[in-house]
Amino acid sequence: MGRLIYLIVVVIDILCIIDIVKGSKDNEKKILWIVIVVFLPVLGPILYFLMGKK
Repeated sequence: MGRLIYLIVVVIDILCIIDIVKGSKDNEKKILWIVIVVFLPVLGPILYFLMGKK
């Protein structure tokens, strides 16, 4: 069960990073969001989809 949760978190993080890279934000904001997603693997994507997509 733990491996499944880990796999889901990794997939969500990868999808979030792809969305960040493809976005139209400037490079500084992209790098900041990628760092947040990498260092906060569960909370980072949630924060990005709630606050960063605006």
